[in-house]
Amino acid sequence: MVTKNALRAGTLTAGTTLTLLMSSPAFALTRDAGDDPGPGLSVGETLGLFVGLPLLAFLVIAGLVMALDKSTDRVKPEA
Repeated sequence: MVTKNALRAGTLTAGTTLTLLMSSPAFALTRDAGDDPGPGLSVGETLGLFVGLPLLAFLVIAGLVMALDKSTDRVKPEA
């Protein structure tokens, strides 16, 4: 007798396999009509775009949160 967990695992495996097969990178080899990809990015541009900008955005948001925080519960109690 097949249990529910075995059916669940089989369904998940089949779905994952089907998804991976359907999203194959081989579909990227065919150009669409009017496709104009343009020049590629250098290593520095890629790192700046995908590492530097998110890090900068995080630091700006964290700085704004700390600068605009008006709470007073950070006062150390006298011992």
